[in-house]
Amino acid sequence: MSSQRSLDGPCTPDAPSASSEASGGNGALASAVHDDHEILRAIVEGTAGSTGEEFFQDLVHHLTSAIGVPFAAISEFAGVDTRVRTLALWARGKIQENFEYDLAGTPCDEVMRGRLCHHPVGVKDRFPLAKPLVLLGVESYLGAPLLDREGNVMGLLAIFDDKPMPAQSRHLYLLRIFAARVAAVLERLRAEKRLDASERRYRDLYEEAPVGYLSVGVDGRILSANHRAAQMVGFSVEELQGLPVADLFGDATAGKMRDAESFRKVLAGEEVSGLEVEMRRKDGRPLWISLWMRPIRGANGKVQASRSIWVDITDRVLAEAERARLQQQNLYLEDEIKAAHNFEELIGQSPALRAVLDKVRSVSPTDASVLITGETGTGKELIARAIHSASKRRDKPLIKVNCAAFPPGLVESELFGHEKGAFTGALTRRSGRFELANGGTIFLDEIGEVPPETQVKLLRVLQEREFDRVGGGSTIKVDIRVLAATNRDLLKAVHEKTFREDLYYRLNVFPIALPPLRERKEDIPLLVHFLVHKFAMRIGKHIAGVTEQTMRRLIDYPWPGNVRELENVLERAVILTTGATLDIVPDIFPLSDAAPASQQQLTLESVERDYIASVLQQTDWVVDGQRGAARILGLHPNTLRNRMNKLGITRASHQIR
Repeated sequence: MSSQRSLDGPCTPDAPSASSEASGGNGALASAVHDDHEILRAIVEGTAGSTGEEFFQDLVHHLTSAIGVPFAAISEFAGVDTRVRTLALWARGKIQENFEYDLAGTPCDEVMRGRLCHHPVGVKDRFPLAKPLVLLGVESYLGAPLLDREGNVMGLLAIFDDKPMPAQSRHLYLLRIFAARVAAVLERLRAEKRLDASERRYRDLYEEAPVGYLSVGVDGRILSANHRAAQMVGFSVEELQGLPVADLFGDATAGKMRDAESFRKVLAGEEVSGLEVEMRRKDGRPLWISLWMRPIRGANGKVQASRSIWVDITDRVLAEAERARLQQQNLYLEDEIKAAHNFEELIGQSPALRAVLDKVRSVSPTDASVLITGETGTGKELIARAIHSASKRRDKPLIKVNCAAFPPGLVESELFGHEKGAFTGALTRRSGRFELANGGTIFLDEIGEVPPETQVKLLRVLQEREFDRVGGGSTIKVDIRVLAATNRDLLKAVHEKTFREDLYYRLNVFPIALPPLRERKEDIPLLVHFLVHKFAMRIGKHIAGVTEQTMRRLIDYPWPGNVRELENVLERAVILTTGATLDIVPDIFPLSDAAPASQQQLTLESVERDYIASVLQQTDWVVDGQRGAARILGLHPNTLRNRMNKLGITRASHQIR
């Protein structure tokens, strides 16, 4: 602490003048000047090698020795103007322990007011409250204030004696000189202390800041980093020093950054502001930061290094990605809600259907992979929905993928997603179906149509529960249950080397084979009554029942399209009927009652071929659209085209539209 004081001159009126000391003649004056020089030289030499507290101690020691007094002290304010503490005290031939004392009632009080103060005799009697001086038996006192550059009093330098101290201007002269020296040292120490405190505060702020600070050399290597920066990337500060900063971005970062020009600036040490960058932690996990970087230039204007600030935005970026994923998931689920799911396929009491439902109840609570097999239209998707609805994942999404509905080159993108720029037309990053299904269930319909190159990735998901987006370099972990379905003989495909054996056994953990409708004929009457009522309500007709002859035809018909075909036939029949009783004429069936027995015994493949061809004839061979055969058959257009190719269904004189 310092105090602004006025310099009122010596505190004793009888302070000697220089002329009185010179009364002894020029010889005496010359001798005194010589002695002063020797004293100065002795004190300067004695304190030349010391600094700080050591300087103060050396000064009081050599000052007492040079002037010939037993006591000397340097003091400063102790936080308030009314109290001081010693910085160095020489007494009884040695340095004493420092202490604090009140100014009131001491000769130091006048000095701390900014005055040179000299009491040649009677100190202990005149200042009885100055206990340290009384205990030392001090008789005389000479003190000078320590002034900073602005004239503020910082402390005092004093010498005192247990004998009288006659007034000598040379003593005042020496005391002034060394008071100025002590003041300069004290002011410098205080400045250093403030600087140290500032540096400590800055270092604490630098090291414990919530953002990362780095300095990067022109060669792209990290010069220094604070604790937060090291914590972000999972390295120690020592490991970061000398590491190429580009190593922290990974190989694919430039393509993932929103501005490739900014990435070039980062590596070149140019100024960038608020750039969002994906990095890599030491353990391989992604780290997203918002980056600010400014170059550090030397006196010649050339860039010597760059200083950067990192703000961790990983949580925000991941939250945005999760929000986008949920938005895509919601859109998907909205589409699913709009679709017809044919829940009526589970209507029935036949032993074959009850056996299937028993299997569904057994496997649903587990996370086992299920392979559902059966002919087209037997209700494979509905069984998958029943398994999911009865599982512990029922509150999470069931994501359906028709593997036959996508061109071979896009199946992988649909399943696993893709990064921006992964292929022509990939304008934005897109989450795949596996990512959307995280936490829930994915249903892979027509699994036999998956291309061989995609089967490898699919096997990895089943084994490791992880995958990479198309064009991506980061691994995505998922927690999903896999249900698959096919109307193909996958084991035959395995033997023919068109389907991976290891993938087949990963999928076929719990097989469920759905019986065709012709093997559960006792369920047909229940289905007929349900469907007729549904279609009549939808169209606005009242149909009380079905004729016995019609029901017999429905039961006897082989139904190659299974429940889906039954639904289509009944819907057309309800539209065409004019009375209160449903009566279906024979020619509404692709195979009429009049067909020869040999035709009734056709293979399932032949029946399916004839049925699809008959529907195509009804639609004038239009596959897609509102009036297309795919809609009537309840198939995706691409799935229908694949079935037509496999069954050899063509129309030589017309082009299929």
